Order: sequence, then structure tokens, then C-alpha cells
Amino acid sequence: MAISDSQKLDYLWKKVGYGLTKTDTNANKKAPNESIASPLLLRGDKVWKNAGSIPSVMPGSTSGVVQVYPTSAPVETTADGSATANRTWKTGSADWIPPEIGSSYGVKVYIHTSGDASGASGGDQVFAVGSGNDDEWFFDYQSGVLHFIGDNLPNGINFSGKSVYISGARYIGSFGVGGGSANNFNQTFTGNTTITTLILSSVLGVAQGGTGLSSMTKDGVMFGANTSTIGFASGANGNILQIAANGTPSFGINILDGGDY
Repeated sequence: MAISDSQKLDYLWKKVGYGLTKTDTNANKKAPNESIASPLLLRGDKVWKNAGSIPSVMPGSTSGVVQVYPTSAPVETTADGSATANRTWKTGSADWIPPEIGSSYGVKVYIHTSGDASGASGGDQVFAVGSGNDDEWFFDYQSGVLHFIGDNLPNGINFSGKSVYISGARYIGSFGVGGGSANNFNQTFTGNTTITTLILSSVLGVAQGGTGLSSMTKDGVMFGANTSTIGFASGANGNILQIAANGTPSFGINILDGGDY
């Protein structure tokens, strides 16, 4: 016997709403009475690393980490042949930016002659709330798939020779947590952290607590050349370290030059 819809709903209610494992029917154990934690999986490789760079208002054209598909050049989808005819349409691209970021990212949906993306906005625009004929649609922003979720297909639309077009925007930035490899990362550490091996691709500047140097002067005496640069003074056997007239340390030639007496 198939699992009832009420049991499926109870599972989702406990899993998504409470982050808990379903161990009994709703009648025998309400969600607040479940006790085994079951948090949703957050895949590090799918984290939008540059999400903070997405503007709250969708730009007019592709910029930075946002690829825009304007109404003048929307994505022409393909029908899902495994579903009921004209019920589900695939963009072929994932990671669409949802209206969670900003309301302007909500996709626009058009039904128009196949192969004519530039003219799609002049076709029939259909809305998520439907036309009042139980013909709503739902767009999965993660997978880039549109599904006519209502009982009916869009009212009064003949799909013969036509495609569904999607206008919106996709995230095209980097993915992952940190830098993704042992030798290339950008991460802030707090508390006591042990780093076994650290290889820098460039010198660590004085402002960051480094020397700003990639090499040292053998047998040289280190000094602050200015507020942001380290210098070295070196000399020969018997030379004496002195402060030159310009204030720079230097080695004299076997004498103390103290000036006139």
C-alpha cells in the first residue's frame, strides 16, 4: 500500500519545520514531541561563496556574479518528456537567483513561438498565481525547472509550436567554503588554530604583520627604512655601525665620526 499524503506531509513538517526525525504518526507523536535531531544537509560545494556580491536589485545586464536574462533575450526552455505533455519545462541551467535576494529577481514566464526568444515578451505572459482557472506555475530556482503546478495548464493557451521562455537572473560566482584547497584559501580563523603548513603566493606586508620581504641580506642588520618598509645595513670586518646625517643606519670605515669637538 502506498504511503499516504498525510504521512508524507507529517514527515516534511517535522523535518523542515522542526529539524527533527519522524518516528511516529502525527496522532501518536506531535512534532514538538519528537526528539531526534535531523538538520537539513548543507553541501559546502554548493554554497554561493560570493552571494554577498549579489545586488538587492537585479541589474539591467550581466554584471559581476549575476548573469541576467532580460525580457528581450529570455531562456527558451525544453519540455520534460518524462512528464505529462507541456506540464514541466527545463531551462537546462541551475542556480537561478530567487526573490529571497530581492523581489526584482522573480522570474517572468512567457509562452511564445519556438525559436523566437527576442519576441517572447510579445507572447502570452503567464503568472505564478494563475488566471483563476487553477493554472498556477511554480519555478524551482535551484534546478531551473518550471512546473505548472495547478490542476490545469494555462487557460486558453495552445502549446502547439510554442515554448516556455524564462526571464530572470542566475548566480555565476564561485562555490564552496574557504578557498577550496590547502594551498589557496581565504578564511578568517578565530581562537586557537593550528596551521601545519602555510605557503604564501606573495610576501606578507608590514601592515598584515609580515616583513614585506621575500629574502634577507646575509649578515645585514635589519632596520625600519620607513613606516612600511624594512631595510638592511651591512658592512665589512671592523666597520662600526653609525647613524648617517639623513638618519639612516650605516657602517663607517673603521672610525667613529662624531663630528667636530
